[in-house]
Amino acid sequence: MVDALPEDHQATAGDAARRFLVEPETDLLARRAVTEDVPATAMGEVRRAVLSGRKLRIHYAAADRPARWRTVDPIGLVTVRDRTYLPATRAGADRTYRLSRVLAAEELPEPAERPDQVDLDRIWRERSAVFLSGGDHLTVLIRLDPVRREELLDTVLAVRAEEPAADGRLRLEVVFQDARHALWALWRLGTDAEALAPESLRASLRERAAAFGALYGTPPP
Repeated sequence: MVDALPEDHQATAGDAARRFLVEPETDLLARRAVTEDVPATAMGEVRRAVLSGRKLRIHYAAADRPARWRTVDPIGLVTVRDRTYLPATRAGADRTYRLSRVLAAEELPEPAERPDQVDLDRIWRERSAVFLSGGDHLTVLIRLDPVRREELLDTVLAVRAEEPAADGRLRLEVVFQDARHALWALWRLGTDAEALAPESLRASLRERAAAFGALYGTPPP
């Protein structure tokens, strides 16, 4: 927002912003928050290109791939659970870039090829649906203690359904990256969470619990 203000108002806005702290590095229990680091210069270039409607050149490191330069037409910025994404198009095809993977950026003088009006909420819903429909994503039905709800939501890709259960717990249908991701997330919640489906995940949790029981069932040598 500060970047969009006239230059003579930016200092005043910056001073006011320092009076507010949102999502500090640690909470009151001294737990370190998970944050994504985006170089300030790259973030500034991305914001300016989005606001000015110009093309953007980014040095982007996709997962498990070497970083390379690409030129995109930026549409907007979306922040979800402290992660910021850049919906854009590249050679006319829809693309979504995670800003923490942008190593450098450069606003170009050419105007971006994009409509003057944009429904960013609709675009995000559509791209989220496409993303969740592909790959090895795993949908899991979970019975959960409500006090651990936010902790669970910090780990999932999406929540498809949520409703209260008769015993005071919650029933959630959530999406994980894959079976390994789901096993890790459910195990860390202990007995506060129960995977109701799929059975393959329940079997994996049983096997891990049995292994721990065997390990700690006898005195150490």
